[in-house]
Amino acid sequence: MALPVATQMRYWGIASAVFLVTLWFLGDVILPFVLGGAIAYFLDPVADRLEKAGCSRAVAVSIITLIALMIFVVMALLVVPTLIEQTLSLINTAPQLFNDLHSFLTDRFPQLIDQNSTLRKSLIVVGETIRDRGGQVLDTVLGSAASLINIIVLFVIVPVVAFYLLYDWDRMVANVDDMLPRDHAPVIRDLASQIDETLASFIRGMGTVCLILGTYYAVALMLVGLQFGLVVGFIAGLITFIPYVGAVVGGALAIGLALFQFWGDWLSIGLVAGIFVLGQIAEGNFLTPKLVGHSVGLHPVWLIFALSVFGALFGFVGMLVAVPVAAAIGVLARFAIGQYKDSRLYRGLDSRDTE
Repeated sequence: MALPVATQMRYWGIASAVFLVTLWFLGDVILPFVLGGAIAYFLDPVADRLEKAGCSRAVAVSIITLIALMIFVVMALLVVPTLIEQTLSLINTAPQLFNDLHSFLTDRFPQLIDQNSTLRKSLIVVGETIRDRGGQVLDTVLGSAASLINIIVLFVIVPVVAFYLLYDWDRMVANVDDMLPRDHAPVIRDLASQIDETLASFIRGMGTVCLILGTYYAVALMLVGLQFGLVVGFIAGLITFIPYVGAVVGGALAIGLALFQFWGDWLSIGLVAGIFVLGQIAEGNFLTPKLVGHSVGLHPVWLIFALSVFGALFGFVGMLVAVPVAAAIGVLARFAIGQYKDSRLYRGLDSRDTE
């Protein structure tokens, strides 16, 4: 006989509380395992396709590992040093950019700004703050990343965890399924399937879109000659998963830099703007519909809220799990609403109750 609903809710509530408390206390300790699990989840469909093509699971995982290793080596040798160099240069150049903005406003709008105005002083303070604080933050990040522990975490533990999780992924899923309470197994499987579909559409699809657009923006802006094209493309691609935000932030940053660098060369400025217009056309009409779909069910405001809350509560690890948890909560909320609308609390007495 099944346990009473109140008892089941108590058990599930305790399990949820234990999970949140564990996440709170472990924090960055579980970071490599979260990253490894995310990588394994992302690559599991690739391994499944290789298995269908005739490879064993071990061979499929080995092929994926070798390709990932080659990509990592290329990135480490070619892209990452340039990205760090351009980021440092952008931070150090920020005060000069603001000085150029002062000159632009002073020359063209003298009635709006003068040498002793509050706006001019504010712009000077903002520029110096970006240089000082931005440099401190970047130096801190680079310093921590250069420590022995973080090198081990990023370059040894994460790939090892991802390899073993990817190799045993189907077995782990089968073991979890075998542990489900028998009375609720069909409903849990259905909800898990919906959550997986949502995550697959958003994380795998949107991750691919971010990678494609980030590469396109970075390469195109560097070909045009924009001084910090790689950094701008990286930023625009990284936040593309929030609709319109990536294009707006990246476009504003790129066009603003282009105005200072190419002032008077309207063709180059137009090319920079055209790069983002073309990127938005490709994303809206081809990439997102093809790779993500239209029924993901994750509203941009809900995403921003989840990222803010989990980031504030659990730090960087919280931001990593924010999107999966938001997707799961969305599916569970839709299920709960459906149950509510089918209940006596919502319907009251209708024809089905009087038959």
